[in-house]
Amino acid sequence: MIRNALTVDVEDYFHVSAFAGSIDRKDWNNYPLRVERNTQRLLELFDNNGIKVTFFVLGWVAERVPHLVSEIAAMGHEVACHGYSHQLVYDQTVEEFREETLRSKSLLEDIAQVPVRGYRAASYSITQRSLWALDVLAEAGFTYDSSIFPIRHDRYGMPGTPETPYLLKSPAGQSIVEFPLSTARLFGMHLPVAGGGYFRLYPYRLTKFGLSRINSNNHPFIFYMHPWEIDPGQPRIDAVLLSRFRHYNNLHRFEGRLRRLMEDFHFGTVLDVLGDLHLV
Repeated sequence: MIRNALTVDVEDYFHVSAFAGSIDRKDWNNYPLRVERNTQRLLELFDNNGIKVTFFVLGWVAERVPHLVSEIAAMGHEVACHGYSHQLVYDQTVEEFREETLRSKSLLEDIAQVPVRGYRAASYSITQRSLWALDVLAEAGFTYDSSIFPIRHDRYGMPGTPETPYLLKSPAGQSIVEFPLSTARLFGMHLPVAGGGYFRLYPYRLTKFGLSRINSNNHPFIFYMHPWEIDPGQPRIDAVLLSRFRHYNNLHRFEGRLRRLMEDFHFGTVLDVLGDLHLV
């Protein structure tokens, strides 16, 4: 059975990019933290299923609940980097991105006492506009990135890029492994089936069919989620209709679907899967 990568982007409900127009970063401290209890709920679910996964932790969260990062590492999961402030990469300068990335990587390594080898950008915002970020990641010592979504989307995406893990050459010629967010060829198009809002939007059977098709082609998939997705009782943010739909749609169904997913597929960390492919 093919091992697939299960991942969690550790951020809170008020961090999401869809709400950036409604919530100013300077006000984040005014919102009640729910990320700790939600992440611990995920840890419990993974432990009950005997699964080790990769947690891409936001530096802002790590500073405020460092014991959560320690707990993730102590339970044998992989600690990876989700940047510091959840700012979109293409909205930052090279210097800002470098400072935030190094700050978060150092913070996570100090807390977890393990090397941090993986990175994922906020909202998959490494695009054609921000390929320079790959040079920064390689220079910072990251082994792999998982930020490129090979689809067309209003906020992210690089259509036409490889759909399975590969060794990528940065603009400056440096090497870094890319584990792109998974898509399946269905209905004559590339359908995103990597998790998150897509997992809540599609019927479970469609997601399972798409992921099974990837495995049937002898490729692993990567699946992502957020701690707030198992929290249907979270505070509601007054945002535009599309943002509210993307964030709140079917939150009440997420945990049940996640349980089914863990029963239907074989999972491990990103490093586990890249090791299986001899890419790390």
